Amino acid sequence: MNFDRALLALLVFPGLLYAAPMGWLMLGVERRLAARFGARLGPPLTQPFWDFVKLLAKRPAPRAAADKTLLALLPLLALGSMLGALALLPVFADGTGFAGDLILLVGLLEMPPLLLVLAGYASRSIYGEVGATREAVLSLAGGVPFLAALIALAAASGSLSLAQIAAAAPWAVRVPALVALLLCLPVKLRVNPFSVANAEQEILAGPLTEYDGPRLALWELTHGLERVALAGFAAVLAVPLRDAHPALAAVVFAALSLVVVALLATVGAATARFKLRRAARFLWRWASLAAAAALVAAAVLRHWRA
Repeated sequence: MNFDRALLALLVFPGLLYAAPMGWLMLGVERRLAARFGARLGPPLTQPFWDFVKLLAKRPAPRAAADKTLLALLPLLALGSMLGALALLPVFADGTGFAGDLILLVGLLEMPPLLLVLAGYASRSIYGEVGATREAVLSLAGGVPFLAALIALAAASGSLSLAQIAAAAPWAVRVPALVALLLCLPVKLRVNPFSVANAEQEILAGPLTEYDGPRLALWELTHGLERVALAGFAAVLAVPLRDAHPALAAVVFAALSLVVVALLATVGAATARFKLRRAARFLWRWASLAAAAALVAAAVLRHWRA
């Protein structure tokens, strides 16, 4: 892996300089679509950015020194893990990948939910603890089919390299694996019908109820980057453009990522929130079924090739 290219991917594209404004745009699209489904005009698309600036300018409530450090450290770690995940996405043919980067990507993608659970318990709020418990249950329910789909893709392509998987995974495995991943995305992005961890009518902001000022701004930015990373991951698997011109690959990557988020936002705006048990049952039944189909297809293909 070339260090300069890795730094460029981390800080420029598809890293910070691209992902931050794209994340705010995706959050704005979600709010706008939700408002339109409610027969309202909705906020401007730039509102998440101005909310971020406003939160940065606010002075957080005074806390004990240990609490203040922990509450600031958790969103910083989540933000860093998302930037690392973005840098690994195989958008270009000469990207920054390396053998086994799929394992690192999975670890980085799972960091924000885990840190959000810790944030809920660290906040010492009953709303935060309830939200953290719900986040943990849904992360487990959605994580199993998500991981199974990735294992199927890796087995079918014979590699743990993201670039190799995006280029070589057979469509017989790729399609059911993509279905499983797309069913898990609303869980990882905490949108309807899987928004039980941050159900504001029941538990306010869930794990983030006690967060304010710059600490909350960092979490909001992390949520935006999660959308860019997860939608981008689905985009590179759905339309692998490994031999395309870099400019075309970047445009297609950004456009498809926006389409994925708009689709999820439309589903979220058109559906009601599941109860926790029903959400977990849905994931175990349908996402796991799609992941199992991908695993079976991968096993059949490997047996046939042997």
